[in-house]
Amino acid sequence: MSTIRILSDRVANQIAAGEVIERPVAVVKELVENSIDAGATRVEVEFREGGKSYIRVEDNGCGMAPDAALLSLERHATSKIRETADLDTIASFGFRGEALPSIASVSRFVLRTREAGSEHGTEITVNGGKLLDRKDCGMPVGTVIEVAQLFNAVPARRKFLKATSTETAHITYNCRLIALAHPKLAFRLTENGRVVFQSPACQTLGDRIGEIWGRRLVDDLIPVDAEDAEKGLRLTGLAAKPGVGRSTRRELVTMVNRRPVDSRTLGFAVLDAYHGRIQKGRYPPTFLFLEIDSRAVDVNVHPAKREVRFRNEGEVRRFVLEAVTHALQQFEGVKAVTPKPAAIPQIEPIPQVSPILPKPILPVKPTATKPATVRPTLPAVKLPEKTLVPAPPAPEKMAPKPKDWECLRLFKKRLALFETRRGLVLLDLRRADQRVRFERILAEREAGKAPRQSLLLPVPLELEPLAAEALERHKKFLREQGFEIEAFGRNFYRVETIPAWLAMEAAENFIRDLIDLLRQRGKSAGAVIWEEVAQLAVKDSYRSGDALNLTQAEALVGALLACGNPHTAPDGKPTFTEVSWKEWDRRLGGE
Repeated sequence: MSTIRILSDRVANQIAAGEVIERPVAVVKELVENSIDAGATRVEVEFREGGKSYIRVEDNGCGMAPDAALLSLERHATSKIRETADLDTIASFGFRGEALPSIASVSRFVLRTREAGSEHGTEITVNGGKLLDRKDCGMPVGTVIEVAQLFNAVPARRKFLKATSTETAHITYNCRLIALAHPKLAFRLTENGRVVFQSPACQTLGDRIGEIWGRRLVDDLIPVDAEDAEKGLRLTGLAAKPGVGRSTRRELVTMVNRRPVDSRTLGFAVLDAYHGRIQKGRYPPTFLFLEIDSRAVDVNVHPAKREVRFRNEGEVRRFVLEAVTHALQQFEGVKAVTPKPAAIPQIEPIPQVSPILPKPILPVKPTATKPATVRPTLPAVKLPEKTLVPAPPAPEKMAPKPKDWECLRLFKKRLALFETRRGLVLLDLRRADQRVRFERILAEREAGKAPRQSLLLPVPLELEPLAAEALERHKKFLREQGFEIEAFGRNFYRVETIPAWLAMEAAENFIRDLIDLLRQRGKSAGAVIWEEVAQLAVKDSYRSGDALNLTQAEALVGALLACGNPHTAPDGKPTFTEVSWKEWDRRLGGE
């Protein structure tokens, strides 16, 4: 049996680094949080190769005295906690004492700092946890920390880091969240010598969101402001208007006492508020700030401080649900009394039918939208939420009416009753429509002849960093499927060509969903990925408001019966149900 011994401080710090420093973005997060706690009004972050080779964080905070700078590199050293009871009232961000020594133990670490009133600053150099040098240096008041060769001394950790582009995207996204949490903090992020994101101090949350996500998103948000003084709760921020959604939760941002967190309690409360106000399976972009007594929330649940736990989860959930619901109801009340512009005409459906597109297509009504301010300048286009389809082909390509199938009646603009030789059939128009479109898309892809359409006006597309990285990685794959997407600045793109089965009005939302799908599954999934893509394309292609007549319903059932699997929709639900004449005789007691 091996002899039990005490670990050296160096090894202990490297083990602690495994809890605090998972990847380069964790280094950036810990250092920036320390800058904020130091009272900084300006923070600059620079990194190279996804943070694996170099990270620098500079601030204009209060700085440290020489002895305090040395002490900050000792394990469990912190200026933010004195007693155990202090853990119940944590108001700072980088309160954990392992951060700086843990980072210094797995990198080449340089700390430069100067406090107000000192004639010079202090520079300390550490390599792999070993102190190499301490000397005076000239610098302004504040702190600069440089981290180089991260995890070089721990190869087992370094090999688990992702691609440089992925690590870069994580750093960029995290810095945007921190900048969002502190609008009055001037923030600059630089990658390989190029400024990725820069925002001056902003007076309002909307200004900061506009700097980060674009003004077009700000125009789709409404204010939220609610307070329960008795319970010590307040919720402020901006939330999506009814009907505005995304395919992922990445823009459903929640802060607790200005700390970005992942909270199931807050997330589900927001989603419950949007129940019936947003398309199922989509998520509203929201930027909400919950202020709560620090004694009522535990921010030390997760080693990286990503999660929090509330002492009264139900109380917090109800408060957030009621606050967001009230804001939405107020908006809906204002919207209900707003007169519609007289210039918008009422357009009747186009009565055309085809074997693939057997229902009328409703043209998109023009809407008055506020011009968007996007850097770089892109055409401002307002896109609807639902997926539409282009106009159907010529009537001569219409599917023939199936023999012995006669449409008797339409019900609720979704169901059709047919008389056949065998009995009565009730057809679900939406599911039948989805099956027809689904098989058409897959057939065109398999044949390699998917028709494309060039857009007269390219659709502008602004993505957050991780989505932009995924698009670049799968750009060739997207081109093979009919999408031509060209870069137009950092994280800005123009969609110039799309498949013929996709309407221009639906392009932006569809591409966003497709990118999220590729991020989750990857193109290596082969045919599976395209089955999911096709399901995504037809998910909401048919709406109950798209009225069909009897002839069009018969054309739809003809196209359905020509499919390889006419009995179910792409999601597996039945397209029709049949009751035979014999069954009717049995139920009615015979002739």
